[in-house]
Amino acid sequence: MAEISGGNGNHGVVLNVNGEANHNPPPSESKSKDSDIRFSVPFMQKLMAEVVGTYFLIFAGCASVVVNVNNDKVVSLPGISIVWGLAVMVLVYSVGHISGAHFNPAVTIAFATCKRFPLKQVPAYISAQVLGSTMAAGTLRLLFSGPHDVFAGTSPQGSDLQAFVVEFIITFYLMFVISGVATDNRAIGELAGLAVGATVLLNVMFAGPITGASMNPARSLGPAIVSNHYKGIWIYLTSPVLGAVSGAWVYNMVRYTDKPLREITKSASFLKSSRNCG
Repeated sequence: MAEISGGNGNHGVVLNVNGEANHNPPPSESKSKDSDIRFSVPFMQKLMAEVVGTYFLIFAGCASVVVNVNNDKVVSLPGISIVWGLAVMVLVYSVGHISGAHFNPAVTIAFATCKRFPLKQVPAYISAQVLGSTMAAGTLRLLFSGPHDVFAGTSPQGSDLQAFVVEFIITFYLMFVISGVATDNRAIGELAGLAVGATVLLNVMFAGPITGASMNPARSLGPAIVSNHYKGIWIYLTSPVLGAVSGAWVYNMVRYTDKPLREITKSASFLKSSRNCG
């Protein structure tokens, strides 16, 4: 999940009546430029990538849950975990270079708090992610509706406190990994999708039976809206966000060091990528 920069960073130079360069255009023009950046074609393409990516992520992941229930547990917990992990991995490689492959409001907010994502673009990204999730849940509801209708969302299987803590920890872990592989130029960037997908797989494997292993407010909100099932929804809207923000900030704290690179790690694979370090 690569870091995304907002706008193209280019600012025009306006000439005054004497033909001299004026680097401070009128307020109205500045406002127009900001509007163009916010609603530019590339930004709309990013939003489209987030909608489509979130749709396929939720469709694949939640479909594995529904099919597992409707077909005598044929998919199983390991299978569901693998589906979620593979879905994240292939989508990161598919659209990560377009939108950053967030697919998760918690990730978007965490990046924004670290100033690695434009704050003004956060509402649009979150809206795109929730839209994609809701559309996916709606599709599954149409395909698998019947006497054995299955809720594809998430709900606590124990106490609310247990669910809150588990969601915080697994989202912290996920965002810590994302920050490491996607924002640190000492990491092997080509393996970002594999690392993030594997983290999701691990989290779903042990936390799925407890909370559904959401780690993603959009993942929980979409199915909840479609099924009108809001049990414990406040947990899935708050805990992942807090966990993601904490994970991003903790990684930023351990990222910086005065030690030479060779003292940070002795890993051969790490050192091979040191030529890319800034």
